[in-house]
Amino acid sequence: MKSANGQRSSRPTPSRELAELRARLAEAEDTLRAIGSGEVDAVVVAGKKGERVFTLEGAEHRYRMLVESMNEGALTLTPDAVILYANKCFAGMVKCPLERVAGGSFRRFLSVEDQPALRPLLKRANKSGATILVRLNAGDGSHMPAQVSVRPMPRDGFNRTTVGMVVTNMTEARKAEEMLRALTHRAVHAQETERGRVALELHDNITQLLCAAQFRSHALAHNLSAPGGLLKGEATQLRDMLGKAAKEVERIASNLKSSVLDQLGLAAALRSTGREFADRTGLSVKLTFVQLTARLPVEIELALYRILQEALKNVEKHARASHVTICVRRLGAFVQMAINDDGVGFNPDHTSAGRRGMGDLGLIGMRERATNVGGSLRINSSRNGGSEIDVRLPVV
Repeated sequence: MKSANGQRSSRPTPSRELAELRARLAEAEDTLRAIGSGEVDAVVVAGKKGERVFTLEGAEHRYRMLVESMNEGALTLTPDAVILYANKCFAGMVKCPLERVAGGSFRRFLSVEDQPALRPLLKRANKSGATILVRLNAGDGSHMPAQVSVRPMPRDGFNRTTVGMVVTNMTEARKAEEMLRALTHRAVHAQETERGRVALELHDNITQLLCAAQFRSHALAHNLSAPGGLLKGEATQLRDMLGKAAKEVERIASNLKSSVLDQLGLAAALRSTGREFADRTGLSVKLTFVQLTARLPVEIELALYRILQEALKNVEKHARASHVTICVRRLGAFVQMAINDDGVGFNPDHTSAGRRGMGDLGLIGMRERATNVGGSLRINSSRNGGSEIDVRLPVV
């Protein structure tokens, strides 16, 4: 073809353009086939600084078969989350053809809520690795809970930084957790039912017998002829002992099943518990309520009541404290109870049996109480620095 000035034009003919397009299409199809079959050992990624070549040095490595046989997703990513390699397990997790996974961004498989956490995760991976829980979006619109772990990988032949990622399907783990939580909830409900039955028997049987015996001993002491004699003194001591026993049984029955909580609500029950604790131990107890006027759900009130009981028991046994402060407040959709003491403190992470720490059944029980109703319990403490228990439970 000649131009207007008689010179031959360098513009390719339509047939030549068509041949070039066909060649590029065939090359692209070969690349997709190679990615899908695992034959490719390099990926070209376009970026702000131009095209970059990432080599997959392990493509023909003897560990490749092991990676492909994993029951977990395995990926290699660039620092900006472009997927260089993915095994078939990950493709199955996201229900997307393998050839459509490699070369794209990992962000597209994350839920909107989890996408902001990806960049900090990859930054931490450059140092020592990190793990987070996310929700993956599958190609068919379904969702899957997953644990994502990242680790830095050796630089490739082009001195490019890459990140290794392992994706674990947490669906079964979540189901097991939910089943365990439901079982724990049923156990707690059964425990409360048994507490009520025992409390009723103590009140209706043992307390009445003790009160009758106390009345008879009082009559015996009154009818003895010698006013200052030995028998009258013994009878008086017997009367006092029976009176203390009756009060102790009444206290135990009240702790097992609080009628105050059922009839008057959380505030009255917590005040009664704090008052009884202060009278019995001699410790100073300050209880405040903030923006808490209406009754809370029954299970929330019961959880707070039991957690306070256990916390005060720990203070009495271990803290050597002088003052305890309890603050219950409404925080939007949550209710918070903060319990502070000025005692000797402890190490919350200590798990040795027989010592006050996270291995203690009382603290574990408090955490379970909070978890069973969808809440959380946090413990802050240090040696000789006192302790704080922060409980937050949902109320809507």
